[in-house]
Parts: sequence; structure tokens; C-alpha cells
Amino acid sequence: MNIQRSIKTLAAAMLLLAGFSVNTASASTSGNSVVTVAGGCFWCVESDFESVEGVKEAISGYAGGTTTNPTYKQVTKGGTGHYEAVEIHFDPSTVTIENLFSLFFRSIDATDSGGQFCDRGESYRTAIFVKDNAERIIAENAKREAEAALGRMIVTPILDAGEFYRAEDYHQDYYKGKKLVLTRFGPKKQSEAYKAYRKACGRDDRVRELWGSEAAFAGNH
Repeated sequence: MNIQRSIKTLAAAMLLLAGFSVNTASASTSGNSVVTVAGGCFWCVESDFESVEGVKEAISGYAGGTTTNPTYKQVTKGGTGHYEAVEIHFDPSTVTIENLFSLFFRSIDATDSGGQFCDRGESYRTAIFVKDNAERIIAENAKREAEAALGRMIVTPILDAGEFYRAEDYHQDYYKGKKLVLTRFGPKKQSEAYKAYRKACGRDDRVRELWGSEAAFAGNH
């Protein structure tokens, strides 16, 4: 009788421990997921996606190239293979990866293979970087859906994710920075310089031209 009771107690303890382990693992992963996209100027992509409910943070950086720890000067000069990219950290219980990819296609000119808006060259091309086959399937489905909705061929590639390199600190949250900078529009706070650049570059006008009422983020600036 005592042996049976001991066996039952041990079994119950093992089940409790297993349940605790599963719950702990779930808690550590369910609240944060990451996707990486390139949509031209990373200041703009960062600004756009940090306005989405469920997105915790968007980090400007470089992805898709071969140069280790690239600098902004190296990337924009060309030859590194890197895109200006943004790593989007989000809570999948609030916003899904499908939602984010749909918004992404509706916030860029996915018909342009040579850059984005006024920014030209390889570092300003668009792309989605995927970590595994499941993510690739979701991205491909989003691309097909956007292509059908747009009625035009989308040239944005879906690429295997490699190393993501965080951009220099002065690029992070540039769109809301308060530091005074010298621009072609004269001395301005970073936040004001960002708005002036975005308007002059024609990003929102082109996205509205392509997507009309479906244009994501175009009315936010």
C-alpha cells in the first residue's frame, strides 16, 4: 500500500514538473516573435511598424549581405549585398505575422526592383527574410494575395534569413529623435528632418497611388 502511494505521488510530481516546464517554455516564447523585412529607408519602415498595435519594437539594421558588421557608409555605397532592413519584434497574440506581411506589402512599392521611391540602389531594395519553411509559406501566401489585390507583378523576393546587423545608434528611432541636425532643408530636429525627408521622397504619395484606400501608414505622417 505504501509502495503504491509512493508511486502515485512520484507520478503526480513528474506530471506537475512536466506541466511547469511546458508552461515556462510557452511563456518565454509566446509573447515575442520576430520578422525581418526590407522596405527601402529603414527609418520609414521602423516608424511605420512601431505604430502597429502588438509591435513591441522595430530595430533598424542590415541584412542579406556578405560583409560582417557593415557600416551605413559601406552598405549605402554598395558592394556589401546588404539591404537596409528592420527587425520587427511583436506579440503574436495581438498581431499575427500574416497581418504584418500584409501591411508590409501595402507600405512599399513592391513593383520596383531598383530601390524605393527617391532612394535608389541595392541597399534600398525590398525583401522579406524568412527563418524557416513555415515562415516562407506565410510570406509567399502574403505575396500572392498582395499581387492579386494589386493586379501587378510583385518583384519583392523572399530570402533566407542570415545574420542581422543592428545599425548605428543614431539610426534607431530617428523618426522621433530630438537632436538638432543639419539638413538640405536647414537645421532641424531629427523628427522634423525625418518628416521633411519622407515627404520629399514621395513615399506616401506613391503608396497611395498603388494601393488607394488600402495604403498602409500613408496617412500617418
